[in-house]
Amino acid sequence: MSFKYIQNIPTPEEIKSEIPLSKAALEVKAKRDLEIREVLEGKSSKKILVIGPCSADREDSVMEYMTRLAGVNEKVKEQLVLIPRLYTNKPRTTGEGYKGMLHQPDINEAPDISKGIYTIRHLHKRLVEETGFTGADEMLYPENARYLDDILAYHAVGARSVENQGHRLTASGINEPVGMKNPTSGYLNVMLNSIKAAQLPHDFIFSGNEVQTDGNPLAHAILRGAMNQYGRSIPNYHYEDLMMLSRMYTEANLKNPAVIVDCNHANSMKLWNEQPRIAKEVMHSAKSSESINRLFKGFMIESYLMDGAQSEKGTNYGQSITDACLGWDKTEKLVLELAELTAKLS
Repeated sequence: MSFKYIQNIPTPEEIKSEIPLSKAALEVKAKRDLEIREVLEGKSSKKILVIGPCSADREDSVMEYMTRLAGVNEKVKEQLVLIPRLYTNKPRTTGEGYKGMLHQPDINEAPDISKGIYTIRHLHKRLVEETGFTGADEMLYPENARYLDDILAYHAVGARSVENQGHRLTASGINEPVGMKNPTSGYLNVMLNSIKAAQLPHDFIFSGNEVQTDGNPLAHAILRGAMNQYGRSIPNYHYEDLMMLSRMYTEANLKNPAVIVDCNHANSMKLWNEQPRIAKEVMHSAKSSESINRLFKGFMIESYLMDGAQSEKGTNYGQSITDACLGWDKTEKLVLELAELTAKLS
């Protein structure tokens, strides 16, 4: 093996000791965890909205977005549970391109993962202490979940990771909800197998130790569309897709059947401005079918301060440097509309 040593990485215990959460922040997390759990367990008629930038690329613009979102939350909190996307790890199909704030805490400087770990924990801490939100992040590296496990509201396992045994087993030991995306192939049985694995207890090697988990009953599905053999997008958010998933969930006999619909990626064919239309179609399906309404728990929406996307070297404040996003005006309008539609489902 020929790996070049760069530097030691701080342990999760060291990071948590240096950047601890206040008692007030822990109380916010406990309250938010319960609210989210009740939606996924079917005890609340609210819908979850995992929403925010495709990637958290810079602290100032991200926090401006989150502060604005907190203001909108006051208008919709009786209908929606907003979970900000604070994605600091970014999977890349070929390994090229911006890999997120964890890898590159300053977009204009060279990668520095040690610094990045401090940066992302500081950002998540700011989120809860300044806005009253707890956020979502992607579980790109399973062991890295330990750096944020006391602060996150939601963990997402991406389409390229969902078949990985390490991700499945780690999800079984997480206390918060874990959303498992369908793989890029679109095979729903693969996604459901991942959910089942995450819901079961396991004994395995983790961080140099033999560990045992109890299983995570809040592991659930995320539909994000698929790609066919020609690389073309195939949406899977339509009425028929949701009915099929409902039947498959019943056959699999999984705990707390639930699905979050990702309105971007292959579902939108990466046409970011299609997200509002997709969300409204899903809401119409939920209104038309009690089975779908019971299964459907919310959305993922990619949005930021500015419409669209720019290159990684771009300088537009608040515009995505990864996937294109809805701008703020469209985002605010959509959140208010979804709250109104949710109220009509109850």
